[in-house]
Amino acid sequence: MSQVAIVDSGVANLASVRSAFAALGVEGIVTREPEVVRKASHVVLPGVGRFEAGIESLRDCALDRAVQKVHRAGKPLLAICLGMQMLGESSEESPGIPGLGLFPGRFVRLPSSVRVPHLGWNRVEANGRSALPSGTAAFANSYCLTEAPEGWSAAWTTHGTRFVSALTLGRTLACQFHPELSGDFGMGLIRAWLAGEPLGSEAYAPGATPVHPPAGDAHAAEPSGKPAPTEVARRIVPCLDVKNGRVVKGVRFQNLRDSGDPAEQAGLYEGQGADEIVVLDVAASPEAQGTQLDTVRSVRERLHIPLTVGGGIRTVEDARKLLSTGADKVSVNTAAVRDPSLIERLAQAFGSQCIVLAIDARREGESWDTLVMGGREPTGMNAIEWAREGTRLGAGEILLTSWDRDGTRSGCDLELLRTMHDAVTVPLIASGGIGTKNDVAAAFQSGADAVLAASVFHDGDLTVASIKDFLNNEGIVVRL
Repeated sequence: MSQVAIVDSGVANLASVRSAFAALGVEGIVTREPEVVRKASHVVLPGVGRFEAGIESLRDCALDRAVQKVHRAGKPLLAICLGMQMLGESSEESPGIPGLGLFPGRFVRLPSSVRVPHLGWNRVEANGRSALPSGTAAFANSYCLTEAPEGWSAAWTTHGTRFVSALTLGRTLACQFHPELSGDFGMGLIRAWLAGEPLGSEAYAPGATPVHPPAGDAHAAEPSGKPAPTEVARRIVPCLDVKNGRVVKGVRFQNLRDSGDPAEQAGLYEGQGADEIVVLDVAASPEAQGTQLDTVRSVRERLHIPLTVGGGIRTVEDARKLLSTGADKVSVNTAAVRDPSLIERLAQAFGSQCIVLAIDARREGESWDTLVMGGREPTGMNAIEWAREGTRLGAGEILLTSWDRDGTRSGCDLELLRTMHDAVTVPLIASGGIGTKNDVAAAFQSGADAVLAASVFHDGDLTVASIKDFLNNEGIVVRL
């Protein structure tokens, strides 16, 4: 029986990783004990957030040396996202802070020509000389490795620049993406790593492109031949507005009606091809309730795609509880307007890619006012200027809801979307007004990186799959 030690680096989405292993029938032991790591049959080094915080946390408990020994002993080691970056020599994010040095190379920031952080689904490409598979995976990174280290087999992804998205040598596998959040492709990769199977075998996973490495070939292969799609897929994101443990939906945040069980709905939407799930506790801020951790936990157990949670997050500790329970990102709204420094503190603690700034915007003449308290309280803050300030403070994504269109199915406020797209350089989620497939396409054509919807899914009028088929036929890149 495998004993999987999941290293608690202090900056990891441990619940998502643990849930993935549980789904494969393996219990992952979360630990900060070097001896447990050294004795385990398999070791996972997950991580999100800032390089310096992760490295310092490992060194504080001598976990850095334990991970190095696991690799050198040839034991199975899986490093995820920041975990992969910590295996390298250093990162531009934290000058002067050395990594674990398992392979040479410095991680650098993605170029400003694209939206950063790199959030969403993108292609992982390998060729026949690589020991890795090709597929589509969920990313959440701002830094990358642009050259493959000698002796390691590599797969590649493009976002502004071509970078290494996976490395393998012996029984060590390092992924810049999140396999635990990458659906069948990622779960198959974890399964093969656990079993010691060739990562590119035909038995590997549904949805993967098998790759057969020549025996004994372990050099850093690069893609060749016809260029593969490299554009980040546009995301379809069902939203679960939750009150008292039930999904609800209304019009302009009012007259809420029951729409089902959150975990059941989340599982249904993942089966339809949802790229991410958002859970918003719509009662938390107005009624001063804490976010319902039991709901988040139950949803996390059903999902192997990214989960964003919002509502009632007022402190860094509130966010920490959500992330440890199962959220991959947290969304803040009212509390951030009241105290903008909250965004900065959250980004410092967990990294920008974990922080979503939700903005409820209501048209006021030629501009848009920012609403709080579930849309019931105007602030007089220009929504576009607030988004600029929020991203300056560290928000890595904007969830933009048109209050005027919410629940109306009258189409998105495209002028609002275009204005916001031009104002910020982080990914943008459009919300409010989705009623038809054409509405979704129009939102993407107006600058949205993701489209969030609720009532059309809850009422069964549209499915994620039907929307994606339509978008694909329209030439919009989606994960099929």
